[in-house]
Amino acid sequence: MAVVRKWVPISAAIVVAAVGATFLVVRDHRIEPAAKAGNAKCAEVVSRAPEDIPGNSRDRVIGEGVASWGGKTAVLRCGVDELPPNANLCITADGVDWVLNEARLQSDGVSVLRTYGRSPAVEVTYSGPREDVGGVLASLVSTVEWIPQTRSCISLEDVQ
Repeated sequence: MAVVRKWVPISAAIVVAAVGATFLVVRDHRIEPAAKAGNAKCAEVVSRAPEDIPGNSRDRVIGEGVASWGGKTAVLRCGVDELPPNANLCITADGVDWVLNEARLQSDGVSVLRTYGRSPAVEVTYSGPREDVGGVLASLVSTVEWIPQTRSCISLEDVQ
């Protein structure tokens, strides 16, 4: 019996450490899903997401309709709210329109881009070098181009 009693505190300590480590790993790999992440198309978006984007490998993450690369340098969330027509900068990458959240870029240097004219909408948050944003969007074209496009970005000349 004395041998068993010596191992009980050690076993308890091991269990507590394992549970604590699991909690930290899960918290670090969890990404908050978008409100409409349950849309069936979001599962398809995530399954089409590439293993690599420029300079970053895909992370193992927890969350419906999400993917990330490079330790969350780039985060994709499917099922975000669709954007109404607006005057923000629109970038077209191989036929996919992405609208840049200019206020966020100016406030903290993070590029947040959302597809325009596609449902469900997909958002990419990129905190890496600004010059790499175009390559990141190009690597995600096949991830979202299959979603039917109902609206396109227009230029200011088209409005006048």
